[in-house]
Amino acid sequence: MQIAFILATLVSTIVGGLVALKFKDRRHLLLGFTAGVLLSVVAFDLLPEIFSLAREGGHNPRMAMIALVVGFLVFHIAEKVFLVHHSHEADYGEHHHPTIGSLSAGALILHSFFDGVGIGLGFQASTAIGIVIALAVIAHDFSDGLNTVSLMLAHNNSDKKARKFLVLDAVAPVLGGLSTLFFTFSSGSLIIYLGFFTGFLIYMGASDILPEAHSKDSSLRTVVATIVGVVFMYVVTGFLAGL
Repeated sequence: MQIAFILATLVSTIVGGLVALKFKDRRHLLLGFTAGVLLSVVAFDLLPEIFSLAREGGHNPRMAMIALVVGFLVFHIAEKVFLVHHSHEADYGEHHHPTIGSLSAGALILHSFFDGVGIGLGFQASTAIGIVIALAVIAHDFSDGLNTVSLMLAHNNSDKKARKFLVLDAVAPVLGGLSTLFFTFSSGSLIIYLGFFTGFLIYMGASDILPEAHSKDSSLRTVVATIVGVVFMYVVTGFLAGL
């Protein structure tokens, strides 16, 4: 059963990425949706999970919040180092850089690996917990695939390179899940990792993806797409929380 759920993440990620490739001419709408998804995952999934794990494990959530700030600053500094933001900050459409696309997608791939780790560790705790975590990962891996391709294309990478990163993103949770057969992950380390990744999502959603969505062809439809992303993840996380 555990292997079946892990393999389902691969399918979900691939489907999300193919949707992004097929409709790349409407990328601003996809990016608007993606921004809503990223910010919603933070609010409705990651932050509640961090505080829940901290409370149950007797950990200080302040460490996770420090990791959040560090995650935000790491990617902010990375963009500055690679000169993503030029002197004209308002001209968001001109700060594309293939390296940043690869860096951002690579961070999502790393996260996908730990998604798989989460599934494996959940099944180590109990079958019920493993299933709930697996359903959550499968639900948002569609968005992970979409996000990976959207980030690559938004920074002027080719379709071919975007597909390569999509495959890596799809394989990552499978490898992560299988890796848990050989080690365990402490709850204290997990909340620090979640905090760091939360900082990354906040930065990418608010400072990169959302401005990019509105850089060209900005319209009310793009705003609606962002709201749809928020509502979508609110429904998904609410449903999974009730299981």
